[in-house]
Amino acid sequence: MTFETGTTLTHTTATAAFKAGLARIAAGATQVDCAALTQFDSAALAVLLGWRRAAAVRGLSLQVLNLPAQLANLAGAYGIDTLIDAPSH
Repeated sequence: MTFETGTTLTHTTATAAFKAGLARIAAGATQVDCAALTQFDSAALAVLLGWRRAAAVRGLSLQVLNLPAQLANLAGAYGIDTLIDAPSH
């Protein structure tokens, strides 16, 4: 099962997005699609890592799909790109 991030994932929207994603992971989601994501900041990385951690606690692996190149670059700058583990475009 896949869920989408939506278009915006910033400090302002992170808490609500995180909670919504947790509900989807609890329902069995194993993929998050970032294709619609156009507005983001470093909070998006924190949310993605939190979702991956929540999935791991449930014995699941959460795959990040269609991570925007700029967000992937930001993850690389922070040295957490391997933790996000998103497939290349």
